[in-house]
Amino acid sequence: MTSEFHKFLKSSLSSAGAKVLFGAGEMKQVFIVRTDLEMGKGKIAAQCCHAAVQAYRDLLDRGPDSKKALERWEWQGSRKVVLKVNSEEELRDIIKKAKLNSLYASTIRDAGRTQIAAGSTTVGVLGPADQKLIDEVSGHLKLL
Repeated sequence: MTSEFHKFLKSSLSSAGAKVLFGAGEMKQVFIVRTDLEMGKGKIAAQCCHAAVQAYRDLLDRGPDSKKALERWEWQGSRKVVLKVNSEEELRDIIKKAKLNSLYASTIRDAGRTQIAAGSTTVGVLGPADQKLIDEVSGHLKLL
């Protein structure tokens, strides 16, 4: 019974629209952290969490293909990777390139309540999407 259920899940989580928008392979989500801000570990974790929630909510609102892609990502284990950049300019260039490649991409701006000045762009998020599509944009970056 379990294998039949997994077959059903796999077939229900794939659609032509989702494959075009998100790819058909292994999926991941990438967080890109600005190291020039010298945020503490807890601050980085909080900013990445803000980015994850924002991305999930945005993609839920994009319709059934996005929902199916999110379900597929969850079914695969909701893979997440944290990378680093040295400047806001570098982060903005990656976000721009991702959007030009039709990937979900967004940034988080800090509220300024703790370590960082209000309005500072702290983290970018790509996906979730096919890891090959994400790697085309962010594969050159180093792990945080």
